[in-house]
Amino acid sequence: TCGYTPKCVNCDVSLTYHKSSGKLHCHYCGFQQSSVNICPACGSVHVEQKGFGTERIEEELKLLYPDITIARLDMDSTRTKNGLQQILTDFQEKKTDILIGTQMVAKGLDFDNLNLIGVINADTLLGYPDFRAYERSFQLLAQVAGRAGRRADQGNVCIQTYDADNRIIKQVVNNDYEGMYNDEIAEREKFLYPPFSRMIFLYVKNKDSHILDHAALTLANILKAKFGKRVLGPEQPLISRVRNLYIKQIIIKADKHTAIQKVKDALRETLTQFNATKDFKGVFTQIDVDPY
Repeated sequence: TCGYTPKCVNCDVSLTYHKSSGKLHCHYCGFQQSSVNICPACGSVHVEQKGFGTERIEEELKLLYPDITIARLDMDSTRTKNGLQQILTDFQEKKTDILIGTQMVAKGLDFDNLNLIGVINADTLLGYPDFRAYERSFQLLAQVAGRAGRRADQGNVCIQTYDADNRIIKQVVNNDYEGMYNDEIAEREKFLYPPFSRMIFLYVKNKDSHILDHAALTLANILKAKFGKRVLGPEQPLISRVRNLYIKQIIIKADKHTAIQKVKDALRETLTQFNATKDFKGVFTQIDVDPY
């Protein structure tokens, strides 16, 4: 119970346990390893799988309701050719009593006789480090609520959260789209996020973290000379290493009224100057414009 979490050897992410294979998987590079029986951190043989994945929820529900039919709708259960359609058909035809799913369940699916929907740990949506987190949370939770209220008999939606006073939770409960919009648009205008700017993400990558730090800082300084305070970073993204490449992120909140060709020219000049530096010969750069 020391809290040890297995990490991928190639990426800065935790490994995910898959009961079907009995292995720990990395969802970024495909690395796999056998599940541990002895904790490599403290040596304890009392190793438990913790978390709220669909497989774990399925296990708990089967213990609580052993006589009903339960199915999962996630990437693993829909890998076969007709897997997705079969799961949906069984649920629609009432061959399945409870359907456990990831966010894909909420999008575009319509079922008769849906009486109860539960959203587990909604705080992971609200706390995601992205300026769109509240908008996306409202959208997803509102979609989920809509699944339970499309027929004559209104269903119920239960949202698990540690922050019931969060404004988004309240706005979802009250179906207050206008309030959510007004709050979000005011925040984005204040901090120059879209639609009040164009977002340009630059990712700098290298196998050596020290070279990367120097390269990313140099590139950011060149950009700040051209774009001023509209440049943020460099900083580590949420996932700071993938396939043994360390990653730094630089964000430009470009003025949306500036001609796009002018912005392109400035970026081209910057990268030409940056790539001419011998010390950064093995450094990779990637640009993502308006990824939203």
